[in-house]
Amino acid sequence: MTTDAIDVHAHFLPDFYREALIAAGYSRPDGIPALPPWEEPKALAAMNRLGVGSALLSISSPGVHFGDRSPAVELARGVNEAGARIVRHTPDRFGFFATLPLPEIEDSVKEAQYALDELDADGVVLLTNHHGMYPGDERLEPLYAALNARSAVIFIHPTSPQTGPSTSDLPAPVLEFMFETTRAVTDLVLSGVMDRFPRLRIIVPHAGATLAVLANRIDMFTALLSSLQGKRQPPNLHASLANLDFDLAGCPVDEQLGALIAVADPTRLHYGSDYPFTPASACQVLRSQLLGSRHLDAGRGGQAFTANSGQLFPRLRVYDDEAAT
Repeated sequence: MTTDAIDVHAHFLPDFYREALIAAGYSRPDGIPALPPWEEPKALAAMNRLGVGSALLSISSPGVHFGDRSPAVELARGVNEAGARIVRHTPDRFGFFATLPLPEIEDSVKEAQYALDELDADGVVLLTNHHGMYPGDERLEPLYAALNARSAVIFIHPTSPQTGPSTSDLPAPVLEFMFETTRAVTDLVLSGVMDRFPRLRIIVPHAGATLAVLANRIDMFTALLSSLQGKRQPPNLHASLANLDFDLAGCPVDEQLGALIAVADPTRLHYGSDYPFTPASACQVLRSQLLGSRHLDAGRGGQAFTANSGQLFPRLRVYDDEAAT
């Protein structure tokens, strides 16, 4: 079996990180039923079933900062060194996005520099908010400057909002994550981060959540409000979507995928599995739905599964497990 897809949205849970989550009261983060198991051999088996040659590993919500600075800094370093060890052990199958101890700015700049310069991380992961700090927050400017200087990739991942529990009994990934992603990316674009730091490549998860549907509405109101208040009009969100990258993790079919295709650059679409938070069996079903989608013709689908990510992460290559046996 030839496995050639590149998975930009894959997670890992080292044992020490799992233990830290449980000790901090996150045995069911964001309302999910349980933390899924993760082991490298099982991850590789799942990747082979999914036709994935290389997976970019990252830590999911709630990240590493549970309220205290020093443990967060230590945990971020431990997670990143664990990711680097996995890549060194199996460099043709894995990459990783570094975790930062945000909202600690100075510590996060140092960790980003260490992870990118010393550990050869493939980028960094930012949550949609870090204890209420959203991506457009001006306090993040030193971090963006350091990342921009390295032409870094930023992978955005949703987390629960800070506004309290949802009125729904649904776990946050079902509904809240979609609006958190929309809120975070809107904040990032309207604050001018992309204009000030043009060398950043930003991957938006879950097919852009509701951005493709709401962008024109947001632009209409920001233009009106800017005019009424005599302020400079912020960047156009709808136009900015063409300069963002999007992963297709989750179930972005049919209406959501159609909306995204209408606004996104097709060379900036990437496959994502969300394994192991999405079980391998469900990942297979979702992959089949993507491959059979009327919105992804043969050329566009092939780009999303392999070529686009290969351009963004040239270190990752096609892997043929038959040749290795």
